[in-house]
Amino acid sequence: MCRFKAAIFDADGTIIDSMYVWEKVDRDFLTEHGIAVTQEYSDAVRGMFFRTAAEYTKDKYGLDESVEDIMQAWLGMARREYEFNVRSKPFVKEYLEYLKQKNIRIGLATSSDPYLLEPVLKNNGLHEYFDTVCYTSEVGKNKSFPDVYIRTAEKLCVAPEACIVFEDIPEGIEGADKAGMYTVAVYDRASEKDLDHLKRKADKYIFDFSEMLGEKFNGQE
Repeated sequence: MCRFKAAIFDADGTIIDSMYVWEKVDRDFLTEHGIAVTQEYSDAVRGMFFRTAAEYTKDKYGLDESVEDIMQAWLGMARREYEFNVRSKPFVKEYLEYLKQKNIRIGLATSSDPYLLEPVLKNNGLHEYFDTVCYTSEVGKNKSFPDVYIRTAEKLCVAPEACIVFEDIPEGIEGADKAGMYTVAVYDRASEKDLDHLKRKADKYIFDFSEMLGEKFNGQE
């Protein structure tokens, strides 16, 4: 681990235990419309831009609501969970503190919405650890592309090859790998079905961040 000068984290499913929120939002929203949630639908919307997912949902089920109304409904349902119930995953804060002590730059590369992300980071005492945050909406491409990771590295003033990236989904691992970064896949229940794929594609796989504590950076002890 001696060559890394920056660590880039995904948010949902990687540092915060939030993937259940979108399952709940999907279930509650579609149930209100008399529609059953299928695995096909869940797989289809995973990793989509927020608006794209709303457009897909409207078209697929022929909903009367506008795309904007669907997005607002989803945001309202998710915000309640993010603001009051979502917690960080085990050993995240301890690892971020460890990185700070080693003078490692820390960035967040996320597909989340600031409206949701900011309160959960603050509530869990994580906000202060990040030197920068980059949203996929800034680069206009999802996480299967390298753009959001490259942009985050630029904001951190660190070369891509000097970055280590933590992600919980295959798309994120693939995008970070295309950016030339060292990839670490992090276990999350929502991506358990992708376990073999993640272990095969990532440079390293961890169950939680306790496995990263004590790693050496830049030749430091």
